[in-house]
Amino acid sequence: MAIVEALESTDDRRRLQVRSPASLEPIGDFTCATATEVQVAVAKARRAQQAWAARPIGERADLLWSLVDQFVKRQDDIVDSVLAETGKARSEAIGMEVFSPCDAISYYAKNGPKILATQKRKLHGVMRLSKTLRIVYQPLGVVGLITPWNGPIVLAATPLAQALIAGNAVVHKPSEVTPLSALVLKSLTEDAGFPDDLYQVVQGDGATGAALLEAGVDKVSFTGSVATGRKVAEVCARQLLPFTLELGGKDAMIVCADADLDRAAEGAVLGSCMNTGHYCCGTERIYVVESIYDEFVERVVARVKALRQGDRDEFDVGAVFWDRQLSIIESHMEDAVQKGARVLAGGRRNPDLKGLFFEPTVVTEVDHDMDVMTKETFGPIVSIKKVADEEEAIRMANESEYGLNGTVWTSDTERGIEIASRIHTGGVCVNDMTITYGIPEAPFGGRKSSGFGQVNGPEGLRGYCHAQPIIADRRGKGKIQGGYPYTRKNEDGMQKFIRMLFGTRVGRWMS
Repeated sequence: MAIVEALESTDDRRRLQVRSPASLEPIGDFTCATATEVQVAVAKARRAQQAWAARPIGERADLLWSLVDQFVKRQDDIVDSVLAETGKARSEAIGMEVFSPCDAISYYAKNGPKILATQKRKLHGVMRLSKTLRIVYQPLGVVGLITPWNGPIVLAATPLAQALIAGNAVVHKPSEVTPLSALVLKSLTEDAGFPDDLYQVVQGDGATGAALLEAGVDKVSFTGSVATGRKVAEVCARQLLPFTLELGGKDAMIVCADADLDRAAEGAVLGSCMNTGHYCCGTERIYVVESIYDEFVERVVARVKALRQGDRDEFDVGAVFWDRQLSIIESHMEDAVQKGARVLAGGRRNPDLKGLFFEPTVVTEVDHDMDVMTKETFGPIVSIKKVADEEEAIRMANESEYGLNGTVWTSDTERGIEIASRIHTGGVCVNDMTITYGIPEAPFGGRKSSGFGQVNGPEGLRGYCHAQPIIADRRGKGKIQGGYPYTRKNEDGMQKFIRMLFGTRVGRWMS
C-alpha cells in the first residue's frame, strides 16, 4: 500500500492522500499548489520581505525568540504530527523535531546580529593609508526552501531561522510524504507573531517543487536525494541562482584497534538505526580492524537484538517512513545476501507489525560490490566489514561517490582527529555518532555526490546574504591617485615604487 496516493479531483489540480507508515491508515490529504499559485506566493513574499529587511536585526531576533517560545509551548502538537506522519520513536521526535530546532533557532536569534553585523576590515600595505573597507551583509530576497521527509520539522525550521534572521522571506515546499508537519510549523510562526506572507507553505509534489524553482526566488535551499539535487542544480545554474544542496550520504565508521568497544558498538547501532536509519548522516558502512572485529560484532549483535520495534507505547525503532524507501532497503539486502553477505540479526520486514517495519539488521561479510556498501540504503542496517588495519579502513572509507560525514572511534583522540582529517567527507566526528548538523556553530555540507555548499554556522548564515564590500577613500576630495593624464614621469615613478615596495625587505614588510 502506497503512503502517498492520488485522489480523484473535480478539476485538473492534483490531490494527494497521506497514510501513516505505522498504521497504514489515512491521516490527511491536500491539493498540490499550481505553478500560478506558487508564483503568487513568491510575489507576496517579496512584498513582505521588503518591510522585514527594513526592521532592525534585533527585532527580527526577538521574533525568533517568540518562535522558540511556541516550540516549547506546543511540543505535544509537534510530536503528535511527526509521529502520525513518520512512525518514528517518540524520543526521536522530541529530540530531533523539538529540541534541535529550539537549539538552532536560539543560536541564530542570539548570535545572528553579531555574525551579520557590518564588518570593518583592515587593509594591507599602502592601501590602509588611503582607503577603508566595510562588509555589509544584505539579504538576498525570497528563499525557496525545499525539504525532505526524514526530518520534517528540524530540516525546515533550521534554514528558516537562518533565512529570516538574515532579512529574507521564505516560500517552503515540504515533502509530499510529510506535508502536515509543515502546517504545524506555519502555525507556530503565526502564533509567534510573524508578519503575514513572510513564511508561506506551498504543498505539493515534484511538479510543485519544480514550479518553485522557476517562480523568481533569489536563492534555493534544497535537502533531498542526489538525483533530484542534480536537477535542482541544473535549473539554478541556468538562472544563475545561488543554491545549497544537502544530499545523500554513505557515511563510513572506522573502529580502530584501541577503541572503547562498548561505546563504539553503541555508536554503531545508534548511528545506523536512529530515525529508522532515515538520517542523512547515518552510519552506513563500518570498517573494523581485524584484531577486535569478532568482539565488536558480538557486542553489536547483542545490542541490535535487544532493540524494541513497535508503533505504540515505548519502543526504540519505528516504521520505515515511506514505502518507496522500504523497497530500496529490501533490494539492497537481497543483493547483499545473493553476493555472500551473512545476516546475523533481522534482515526482513517485521512479520508481527502491520505497517512498514523493517527489522533492525546486522550484516557482515560485506564488500564494495554490494549495494548495501555503495548506495544509500537509508534504513536500519548495520553493515560491518573486517579490515587489516586503520590504513585500509581509511582507503575504503574514501572509496565512495558520497562524502557527507563519518566517524572515527579510538582511545587516542588526537590520532582520531588525524585519521578524520584524511577522510574525504564533509565532516567527521570522533568517538561519537554524527552530530554535525546538531552543532549550530559547525558549517555543514557534503563533498562529491553528497552536496554543494554549506549550511549552518556563520558560513551558512551568511550564505543567505550578499556580502557587499563598501570601499571609501579616507579623504574623499582632491585628485584621484593614478588618474589622467598619464605621463612618462608618473609611469617611471610607479615602477620605482614597485621595485621598492615588493623588491626589498623593508618594502615587503610594509606591504
